[in-house]
Amino acid sequence: MIRNVFKFAIVFLAVLLAACRTPAPVNNVTAEPLVPAPASLADVQKVITRAGVGQGWQMLPAGPGKIQGTLLIRDHKAVVDITYDLKTFNIKYKDSTNLGYDGTNIHPNYNVWIESLTRAIRSQMTLQ
Repeated sequence: MIRNVFKFAIVFLAVLLAACRTPAPVNNVTAEPLVPAPASLADVQKVITRAGVGQGWQMLPAGPGKIQGTLLIRDHKAVVDITYDLKTFNIKYKDSTNLGYDGTNIHPNYNVWIESLTRAIRSQMTLQ
């Protein structure tokens, strides 16, 4: 009986600590190179859209050289602006829900999602 209570307490503390992770500064991606160089802006848009959709993002063209990405996970929402040209792309925080954004810091999972999206875009560029 004591062992079961002890196991429950450990699991409870682990879950509590995971839920209370320390906020981290928002990670914006700036001037990330597009390698190899794409042939056109339409190619870049396709690559970024394909990479985002593959990571669970909703990707919406928002004008020449711009895509708005939205990620919905449970009751969390992250929105980013992705701008691009023929040489680089940028991912900038736009909005969020239930991620504890305070104007500078955000839940650390947001940065993990952005890093994953960045890697996916790089990977899709090499497959193009």
